[in-house]
Amino acid sequence: MSKQAKILSIPEQNPAPDRDSVSTEASPEFVESPLVKDITRRALLYLDAGYPLHLSGSAGTGKTTLAFHIAARIGRPVVLIHGDDEFGSSDLIGQESGFKRSRIVDNYIHSVKKTEEEYAASWVDNRLTTACLKGYTLVYDEFTRSRPEANNALLSILEERILNLPKLRKQGDGYVEVNPQFKAIFTSNPEEYVGVHKTQDALMDRLISIRIDHFNRDTEVDILVAKSSIARKDAEKIVAIVRELRGIGVNNNRPTIRAGIAIAKVIGRCNLKAKADDPLFMQICHDVLDMDTANVTKAGESLMVDKVESIIRTICK
Repeated sequence: MSKQAKILSIPEQNPAPDRDSVSTEASPEFVESPLVKDITRRALLYLDAGYPLHLSGSAGTGKTTLAFHIAARIGRPVVLIHGDDEFGSSDLIGQESGFKRSRIVDNYIHSVKKTEEEYAASWVDNRLTTACLKGYTLVYDEFTRSRPEANNALLSILEERILNLPKLRKQGDGYVEVNPQFKAIFTSNPEEYVGVHKTQDALMDRLISIRIDHFNRDTEVDILVAKSSIARKDAEKIVAIVRELRGIGVNNNRPTIRAGIAIAKVIGRCNLKAKADDPLFMQICHDVLDMDTANVTKAGESLMVDKVESIIRTICK
């Protein structure tokens, strides 16, 4: 058994996923570089110790993919929630959904007929409640896109391991003990991103955060080779182009590895090579990369079309 596999105590019999969860398994396209293996090992260690995990980093750095990879290593069904500015607490834990009617007819004495009717609000659990009750792994993607007050229910779950439910929920007295198998993985983008809220300190204080940056050159090359049919030499050229453009401008986060994957997949389907004298390859690069660098301007005109052209020709000469 590998060192990573020993970290988690996986139950002997895992439940089958239901309509509120999905099953996960390792993807053959997932690249486990030494850096990724180290992050995964630490993440499983924190989760096994009972702490929720927070993967923080810029868009396109592979946080969500890594979160699912870690969840697959746990071996439990996964409940996925995407952060949303319209969320309220009920979108996480549950809410009333209509009414339930019950009718009792007592005709024990044939000459006497007694009828009782009762109407009660019907409660439907949402995904967070389901994960807590059944011990599933929660992946809360971009949780800072939800307003802070919507995430208040998480505070007692992550600290006291108690889910506080409204009295309207008839199963129990409104407080539910969280299943010991429950684990939580959060991802978030930097606060300066549009649509991202500053989360409450009380929640962040309960998480162990791992900063996810762009992968190193060799890992990015491995990812392109794994996700496309191109040769390694072509993948190296595409990665070099993307990384060179990433260092230009004020915001050095784009283009991300997604741009490289897009170029690699398209030229792989067309059976093209990364050559500057191939007009179609050049146009594909411009189509994918020009928008990522459109904000670099002078006198209102984009400087990057020529810059992209120059970098491609220099690397692919």
